[in-house]
Amino acid sequence: MLKIDRKTVVAVTAGLAATFHMFAAYSPFTALIQRPIHLAFMAILGFIGADLFAKGPEPSRSSKYFSILLASLTVISCIYLVSQNQVLVSRSGSPTTVDLIAGGITILLVLELARRFTGYGLVAVAVLALAFAFSGPYLPGVLAHRGYGLTRLIEHLYLSTEGIWGIPLGVSAQFVYLFILFGAVLDVAGGGALLIGLADRVAGKTRGGPAKTAAVASAFMGSLSGSAVANVVTTGTFTIPLMRRAGFRPYFAGAIEAAASTGGQLMPPIMGAGAFILATWTSIPYGEVALAAAIPAILYYVALLMAIHFQACKMGLEPSTQTRDEKVWPRIHLLLPLAIIVIVLVQGYSPMRAAFWGVTSALAVTWVRKDTRLKWEDINRALQSGAKGAVQVAAACAAAGVVVGVASLTGIGLRMSELIITLSGGNLFGALFLTGLGSIILGMGLPTTAAYVVLAALGAPALTELGVPLLAAHLFIFYFGCISNVTPPVSLAAYAAAGIADSPAMKTAFTAVILASVGFIVPFMFAFGEGSSPLLLQGSPLEIAQALVTGVAGVTALAAAGIGFFRRPVVPWERLLFALSAGTLMLPGWETDIAGATLFCLMFLRK
Repeated sequence: MLKIDRKTVVAVTAGLAATFHMFAAYSPFTALIQRPIHLAFMAILGFIGADLFAKGPEPSRSSKYFSILLASLTVISCIYLVSQNQVLVSRSGSPTTVDLIAGGITILLVLELARRFTGYGLVAVAVLALAFAFSGPYLPGVLAHRGYGLTRLIEHLYLSTEGIWGIPLGVSAQFVYLFILFGAVLDVAGGGALLIGLADRVAGKTRGGPAKTAAVASAFMGSLSGSAVANVVTTGTFTIPLMRRAGFRPYFAGAIEAAASTGGQLMPPIMGAGAFILATWTSIPYGEVALAAAIPAILYYVALLMAIHFQACKMGLEPSTQTRDEKVWPRIHLLLPLAIIVIVLVQGYSPMRAAFWGVTSALAVTWVRKDTRLKWEDINRALQSGAKGAVQVAAACAAAGVVVGVASLTGIGLRMSELIITLSGGNLFGALFLTGLGSIILGMGLPTTAAYVVLAALGAPALTELGVPLLAAHLFIFYFGCISNVTPPVSLAAYAAAGIADSPAMKTAFTAVILASVGFIVPFMFAFGEGSSPLLLQGSPLEIAQALVTGVAGVTALAAAGIGFFRRPVVPWERLLFALSAGTLMLPGWETDIAGATLFCLMFLRK
């Protein structure tokens, strides 16, 4: 009976959560109302529905009751905060005993929710942050601060919008939930099959066609899901066997899927949760962020597609003549909601309003044809699928809010910036290298969203102080947080792909790094712009065109160096020359572009 009740609770909660977020998108609430209610819904879905989402073994009766208790406590503490939000200002600095009890419980519950959905990495970072806040007077050098007691810490994290209820959870409540729901509705209606079918029509009958289809499809699907691992386990179950049947080795097929799914978070117009947080954090309109990210994303996928093409040629794979029935045209109307989202964003409306119209239009267009029309069970499946993805993001954002809250309270962000500048000797490349390395290390154990939030608080100020434009600095951190999904030793997307491909995990991961190598280089390209970066569409049309053309040539040369093929197999010294050509083409300036282009042309003409 309890199992049936839990399923009913999850289904009803998913429906109520969707209704609340749609209403809030049209008529927003204040932060200390909308964000606690959002967390309350996510806690019910997360604590009570975790094992239902995972489809794992049935938990014990005591475990079920304990999860219900945790969900109930979270809901009570969130409702309490909502009920008190009007009087919090009047008693600022003087929290009551009930405030402190509710706040302490909420912090613990947030960490437990994050542990269940993101693992121990983010929880460990949050616990270290709390320990740092307590132990300030005992720390050495640049890390030392006055220290804060339990009362002050709980007040800052629970009773203000500087901690748990800060920007990360705000973005989850306002934008992310609805965009994940939008993707779930489209997927249930057949949108995923449509995107794979369109990709197959574009690239399916070229050399390495199935692998190129996987790359293009994962670009779009990964943009909607916002999670490299989730994208691997959804599209990868179809694309990886397809690539293996086409002749690609298992480890290479897994690496392609991992690299393609990782890049999905970099692909406009919907770049996953991290991009929404980036826009909110920097106060840069989301439309501007998406436009700026276009050329770097294009370069990423050009490099990946060229690497696939060179590998297919190297292996002697012929273009496929197989005809597949993906039912593309009967489902083409499912692209309309994507177009509506782009139009709404371009017109300057908020991402929340764009998400509202995206979900509304997605539900509406499914009724155009009978075979895409959603039944009640389909809608329920979409609601629960969206809820599962949203809980993962909300848990990460709430726990990341603890870290950000401690950073704002102690001023560690400024201290870390000073430390980065000191260690790099004020050298921009050194500061970028240290920040990128920190992003990769954090990203190995954290979701992309959480890794970006932590590094944005700790590392971005150092880059902007050294002259990197605000948008470029934050995109730099975002890129390295994303690329950590394929970076050993904790390359989660590559390991997920290796499991599907039945290939060695580390070999798959290192191959994915080679395929995604442009993701390590492009951020340096746009971060070195002197006041502006043509790669981010900042500059004259001529400068932007030059950056695009030389960038495409550079990533093509990089793919040739990585795979060892360009019109024919190339020997090691030729691979070095291709790598040199790629490096000079990617450096800013006419002189390096001319040198790189000359070397590239010589290699192209060489028989």
